[in-house]
Amino acid sequence: MTEKTVIHTDVLVLGSGPSGFAAAYTAAKNGADVVIVEQCGDIGGISTAGLMSHWTGSCASPLYYEILRRSSALNEGEFRNRITNLIDPEKLKTLYLEMLCEVGCHIKLYTFAEDAICDGDKVLGATVINKSGKTDIYAKVTIDATGDGDIAAKSGAEYILGRESDNKMQPATLMFKVGGVDYDRAVFLGSFESTYETPDGELQQLAKEHIPYPAGHILTYESTLPGVVTCNMTNAINIDGTDADDLTRATLTCRRQMDDIVKYLRRFVPGYENCYIISSASLMGIRETRHFKGKYTLNENDIREARVFDDYVVKDAYFNFDVHNITGAGLDKTGEQKHFKQKKGYTIPYGCLLPEVKENLLLCGRNISGTHMAHSNFRVMPICVGIGEAAGTAAAISVKKNIPLTDVTAAQIREIIGI
Repeated sequence: MTEKTVIHTDVLVLGSGPSGFAAAYTAAKNGADVVIVEQCGDIGGISTAGLMSHWTGSCASPLYYEILRRSSALNEGEFRNRITNLIDPEKLKTLYLEMLCEVGCHIKLYTFAEDAICDGDKVLGATVINKSGKTDIYAKVTIDATGDGDIAAKSGAEYILGRESDNKMQPATLMFKVGGVDYDRAVFLGSFESTYETPDGELQQLAKEHIPYPAGHILTYESTLPGVVTCNMTNAINIDGTDADDLTRATLTCRRQMDDIVKYLRRFVPGYENCYIISSASLMGIRETRHFKGKYTLNENDIREARVFDDYVVKDAYFNFDVHNITGAGLDKTGEQKHFKQKKGYTIPYGCLLPEVKENLLLCGRNISGTHMAHSNFRVMPICVGIGEAAGTAAAISVKKNIPLTDVTAAQIREIIGI
């Protein structure tokens, strides 16, 4: 039997999606010794392994704009050295790794965060497992950027699963790309509220009629590669992203929909007559699971009013209420995309990153403290980068000054980030 090994570090980041990457990079850049743990074989989460099409939404995060700038130098063809929100996942995988190496992060890929190491309400780190065996990683600050808040939950931090009224969660999606698209004629519909009339009928309506339930919408996005389009069109409902059996069922459901979606595209959508699948995500797109209870819980009215908090650590966050239909395809009746009226950016306070009771632990990414509706807005990747940048900065300050996370001030965080 392999003995358990032990590692000590300043900051432990669990999960390497946009928020986890941002937290690890920022903490290390500011002088902390950082270990980042990732279950997949690549850094980036949904932005890479999840085959996300583009960065949607925005916030005043210097790191987010650095990612865009550095990505532009790696693009090819007409997109080379051109700032765009489109993502080339293969280029981004390498960029993330290079950036983490530049600041001296210790990277553990193919590694699951298994359990929290706690002393009462103090989180001391986490037990992780991989092919080498189990490792206890002790850290002065642990940042849970797992999306689902796996280690925060194991530590006993309080949370609500999904929608407050019934614990239902937004559907899951497996992204895929098609090649062979005629860009001169291609139709790109970027939201559920976008429509396009053809001689056979309107495309969203045709999708409902010809793609099997619970799929039944069209969302197609350009890419940086000629003739390649990213499709956000598979759909699995009643999925609990914290349950392995549900994740397996979501994968089967979404993969079984792909051929029917391609048949629909070829038959009805201009420019897609000769399209074919060239790649699909290796990571299921889970939009919503646990919402943790923090020192403050961001709500939809804070977003509608563009509230500026005294202790804000994310600035000019902007998106819409992107609530996918919990019972089927399309936009949920509570959602607002192009009809979202608040055009100003909002702020996210530091209290949303601090669990109400637990010490030495930061929430990071879509699992921060927010309501179901607020979450549908702040869960997008640029805002998650901003959240991660704030979390990594807070962790570095805590370590450097040897003070609790609760004694770190938002003003100190903002000064270092430059917002």
